[in-house]
Amino acid sequence: MALISIDGRLPVELGITRSALKRAAAYFAARSSARIGREFREVSVILQDDAESADVHQAINGAEGATDVVTQPYDPMPGEDEGVYGELYVNCQRALEAAPKRKGWSAAKELLLYVAHGMDHLSGADDLSSPDYSRMRRRELEWIRSFEKIS
Repeated sequence: MALISIDGRLPVELGITRSALKRAAAYFAARSSARIGREFREVSVILQDDAESADVHQAINGAEGATDVVTQPYDPMPGEDEGVYGELYVNCQRALEAAPKRKGWSAAKELLLYVAHGMDHLSGADDLSSPDYSRMRRRELEWIRSFEKIS
């Protein structure tokens, strides 16, 4: 099971607790791990606002502006077990702004979508083409539905 850490400010308006977010991240990591047959070892989820997201998006991806989630995978350090290591930079402000635009969708669910999407990227999935984007979105929504059933 992956070691998951949650860092940064979690706005109360999101309607999710830090412990629930951590459980969801661990669940999505396990699902992503099963998809690729590689163990997720350690993932940090860093909660941000638009300004912080824009800085990280530029630094990691060379892209301008804030985004929903930026994924940064890492190779294991010498002596560490093989597997998936990384960071997810998750934009809480974006989740709060995007959720009201989706019928029947909460800010907490939007945040979970970003975490699921980041875990999917950590496992090597990409959304550069329309079919790949659709496959990722279907998978991530299924992960969220499954998580909600067991929570």
